[in-house]
Amino acid sequence: MSHSRRNFVKTLTLASASAALLPTACSSNKDKKLTILHTNDVHSHIDPFPANDKKFGNKGGYARRAALVKKIRATEPNVILLDCGDIFQGTPYFNVFDGKLDISLMSKMKYDAATIGNHEFDSGAENLAERVKEAQFPFVCSNYDFTNSPLESLTKPYEIIKKGDLKIGIIGLGIKLQGLVDPRMCGNITYNNPIEVANRLAKKLKVDDQCDVVICISHLGYKYESDKVSDVEVATKSENIDVILGGHTHTFLDEPTIVTNLNQEPVIINQAGWGGVKLGRIDLTMHAHKKSKTLAYHKMV
Repeated sequence: MSHSRRNFVKTLTLASASAALLPTACSSNKDKKLTILHTNDVHSHIDPFPANDKKFGNKGGYARRAALVKKIRATEPNVILLDCGDIFQGTPYFNVFDGKLDISLMSKMKYDAATIGNHEFDSGAENLAERVKEAQFPFVCSNYDFTNSPLESLTKPYEIIKKGDLKIGIIGLGIKLQGLVDPRMCGNITYNNPIEVANRLAKKLKVDDQCDVVICISHLGYKYESDKVSDVEVATKSENIDVILGGHTHTFLDEPTIVTNLNQEPVIINQAGWGGVKLGRIDLTMHAHKKSKTLAYHKMV
């Protein structure tokens, strides 16, 4: 994976209600910067793609990604590392180790949180429960109810992560499993409306818990022509979410999509393709007095 990059910088001017959007940041006397790193749909690509792969030859691999994350952490003050699901399935590593190797490597890389994708169930809910127990980071699943399943009490509906002076709220949205996963593999799981759940929890995190930033890690998919719920739809029909990081549709974005939410405030949407060939990066600077935030997007080629 080459480390060359092209930077896209956008200034997002918030509405007059921005004091409510970023309560902690706006009450501080100094700007605050957060570097968000994210992956999705790695699909057990532990090694780089083979050199003869026509599209991704020699790209990706956990070792290269770990080195890049380490380098960024050494140069940036507040770094958060997140995954948006479909960690499993796609190479013989999964067939042999049932995801144990993937979770071990992610733990060594010190991921801060991940959400569950549909392929996490490919070896059954019991296997996934064991992998979640082994992880040294939380799995955040907001709209799945795992009551009476092997995953009951193993995931979190939301998480609050502190980086320096920043307080970051995390929610996780999963896709409807019906039609994607054999019911025998996923067990007794209730799918709740992701938009309703997202709005309820984002309000709690932003208003009640006074988080500086609310990030949604999603495995819903970027956008559809059908009525399936997508990241774009969640953004437009929500409040209090600042960033949506996605997965499932394997979408490579040249730069983040920015849409307005119900309050006409900007929501940043990004996705890093698949196979681990790219590491998504978004730098957010929250300006204390200007009531705005600056987005710098680093394209990893």
